[in-house]
Amino acid sequence: MEPILECRRLLKTYGNTPALTDVDLRIEAGGVVGLLGPNGSGKTTLIKLAMGMLQPTAGEILIDGKKPCPATKAVTAFLPDANYLCYWMRVGQQVAYCRDFFADFRADRAEAMLSRLGIDLKQKIKTLSKGNKEKLGLILTMARDAKLYILDEPIAGVDPAARDFILDVIMQNRPEGSTIFLCTHLIADIEPILTHAVFLDHGKVVLDEDVAPLKEREGKSLDELFREVFKW
Repeated sequence: MEPILECRRLLKTYGNTPALTDVDLRIEAGGVVGLLGPNGSGKTTLIKLAMGMLQPTAGEILIDGKKPCPATKAVTAFLPDANYLCYWMRVGQQVAYCRDFFADFRADRAEAMLSRLGIDLKQKIKTLSKGNKEKLGLILTMARDAKLYILDEPIAGVDPAARDFILDVIMQNRPEGSTIFLCTHLIADIEPILTHAVFLDHGKVVLDEDVAPLKEREGKSLDELFREVFKW
């Protein structure tokens, strides 16, 4: 079976500055994978390469066995770290836009999640609080029936209660067999849902292991291991 995401000696440089160096990575389908590392470690660069927003300097990255292309974007739901909503729209208009744009978008799923949150479809997006804008962005992403969900810092900048809601949305709405590829530096909050962890440090993979056997072998939480690897 093809891995859902694979990197083969992936190199990305900006001028003479390396962002990713000889990254070899194989992510099997079906898990919740944490792409973890401090700011500047190369996480967002890797995600942009996976989405075809950047091109490798050398090596390759494959999504479901293919180089990033329209076919891979059709099976990948992406939540960027920057808000992408159309502020001039109403919530219902944004839902309809996603329904028209993505063949696998489930408007009924999105509306059910919005109802649970108490967000009215007639409400203007620009009037939503910052936290509700971020929740709306996540809901629209998770309302797709995708094979791969790439979430870039989905819990950064929100309060602890909102983080609980976001993690619940992720776990309750992922289709069976799908893969969550979650990029963050907030390890303690997402550790309970992770099945696999990848640590990036200065553009290099320094850890690539299943979480349960790793924690059992080391006798430490993933957050503790992260702090050891990235201590100043």
